[in-house]
Amino acid sequence: MLSSLFTISFLAALGSVAAVGPAAVNLRTAGNYAILAKTGVSTVPPSVITGSVAVSPIAAAALTGFSLTLDSTGEFSTSGQVVGKLFAASYAVPTPATLTVAIGDLGTAFTDATGRVNPNFSNLASGAIGGLILAPGLYKWTTGVSIGSDVTIAGGATDTWIFQVSGTLTIAAAKKMVLTGGALASNIVWVVTGAVTASAGSHLEGVILGKTSITLQTGTTANSRLLSQTFVALQKATVTN
Repeated sequence: MLSSLFTISFLAALGSVAAVGPAAVNLRTAGNYAILAKTGVSTVPPSVITGSVAVSPIAAAALTGFSLTLDSTGEFSTSGQVVGKLFAASYAVPTPATLTVAIGDLGTAFTDATGRVNPNFSNLASGAIGGLILAPGLYKWTTGVSIGSDVTIAGGATDTWIFQVSGTLTIAAAKKMVLTGGALASNIVWVVTGAVTASAGSHLEGVILGKTSITLQTGTTANSRLLSQTFVALQKATVTN
């Protein structure tokens, strides 16, 4: 009997282990897109994007480099570089209204993520985080962040990270964000006020909520969503949501 009670208590303790990190950022309908931008998305072919791409409130002319084929419904386009659909505010209903909501949700998510207080880490390594192992938590930098060597994001599948960057976010050529311990890119949010630049051959992990531009240079890969309040530029890049 005592053995049974011990087993029950032990299993209950295992089941009670809570996720570590801040409450998740709710992307709402902005999370339906691999890339979402307000002023344009450009590509230098061949890029490979898995997931939907959208621009709003701007027209489809802001989707450049994709060789778009408009669907017979007029609601979306397709491209040989996109495993998914491309949407723009100039397409047929209900697309414009749907995108208006998504852009609003992007702004709401940005405000939520930037508004989190009481960070676990403030101005860690003065923003030079290459070579570090980043545990779950809320991180805040009042300046930019640079990744000059591989950085490791370590935690479990239910753990969360929010990285608040007041300046720019730059990852050097051929450097990587590496996930360990079961950490998921969908639980990682980089909320960046300045420009985001992923240099040639680098690798990104996590949702990027950008106030300004997001640029992925030649050969960059991203296990990510790129959600920008200005534009997203790809140069022979691979984005998988």
